[in-house]
Amino acid sequence: MNVGFISLGCSKNLVDTEMCIGLFKNKKFNIVNDVEKADIIVVNTCGFIESAKEEAINTILEMAEYKKNGNCKYLIVMGCLVQRYKKELKKALPEVDLFLSIDDYENIWDKITDIIKYKDSKNNNSNTLDYMDRIVSTGNTTAYLKIAEGCSNNCTYCAIPMIRGKYISRPLEDILNEAVKLKNDGIQEIIVIAQDTTKYGKDLYNEFKLPKLLEELAKMNFKWIRFLYAYPESITDELISVVKKYDNICNYFDIPVQHFSDSILKKMNRKSNGKKIEALIEKIRKEIPDVILRTSLIVGFPEESEEDFFELYEFVNRIKFEKLGVFKYSKEDGTPASKIKQQVHYKTKEKRLNSIMALEQKISKIKLEEKIGMIYETLIEAETLDNKYYIGRCYMDIPNEDGVIYISKTEDNLIGKFVKCKIIGVIDYDLKGVLVNQRKD
Repeated sequence: MNVGFISLGCSKNLVDTEMCIGLFKNKKFNIVNDVEKADIIVVNTCGFIESAKEEAINTILEMAEYKKNGNCKYLIVMGCLVQRYKKELKKALPEVDLFLSIDDYENIWDKITDIIKYKDSKNNNSNTLDYMDRIVSTGNTTAYLKIAEGCSNNCTYCAIPMIRGKYISRPLEDILNEAVKLKNDGIQEIIVIAQDTTKYGKDLYNEFKLPKLLEELAKMNFKWIRFLYAYPESITDELISVVKKYDNICNYFDIPVQHFSDSILKKMNRKSNGKKIEALIEKIRKEIPDVILRTSLIVGFPEESEEDFFELYEFVNRIKFEKLGVFKYSKEDGTPASKIKQQVHYKTKEKRLNSIMALEQKISKIKLEEKIGMIYETLIEAETLDNKYYIGRCYMDIPNEDGVIYISKTEDNLIGKFVKCKIIGVIDYDLKGVLVNQRKD
């Protein structure tokens, strides 16, 4: 039978999808990219914030309608939304043949075979999700490397601990074994991910092991190594030193500070404050002058005053992050912040978000214009529909989050290759470039 997958949400969820693809492939199913050709459709959902939940529900309904018209035999829904609302979903969506919560992953294949009535060979590999069996879906060059599950930070706005449980690090040896396999499979860019990568190893080894992990990965000679996300209170001098030491660890820190007002940070149960955050940023920029700093912010948190927001706005104006994302506070069931009576009006949230983004657009333009004339090693990932430009990224950009570089297509067959690119212009949040001294490997 043919199996098609739809993966929603974050890169951590995508790794789960890739392991599920690997499981089906090991069971001799045919994996297809087009749901129109699928006998089984698997939707891996996100349930983090309201917009993600809406996207998941809409996708499930669309696939349910597709199944209703006789285009597929089975519809399976898995992931965070199921973990959070399994009972409600089963009642509301009888068209779905199987709901798999994260708690079901340990015996996932047994549950799947109960539905699809598949007779499995006793010696047909693993019956659960396995990192070593995952099928990378992000191309032949880039892969995510998940190093931990869950989160123990307990930020008051966040449902992740309820969905994914407490922070559990993978053993270092297991991660490195997976990295070796990815390297042998031709992967050149590794993106280390967890809800908080900087906490890696604390639960297993009673010390922060991210610097050690990055160093071991760097020695494997991957072209690029990145890590997401680095919480400010756990960014150590050792971590900064390791990033600085190895050329193949990208000079890129994604630091989700969320706010700058000490009052709001405390209500969020964040473990840092404005003064420490600003000092950390100053230290990183001093140690690594060409570093790219990215952050995410939340506006409209309960009881956020005009003064709190002004502190945040001035912080952004002062720090001038190269990359920045803003989210409106989402009131999530069961979180401590959802119980705060004084919620910010949605129009105020929208106004504050637009204000920050208008400021960041100006900052980004200035930062990007500073790159004109510079030459960067760039990974070519695609080309435009009119075939006039390649689309690439350099060390400054992570996939699907940051900008890209549009490069005049003066040579053929460069997709998946690293090239030298000279920046010649700016297009909104993106750059425009030309090839320089193209090598033939």
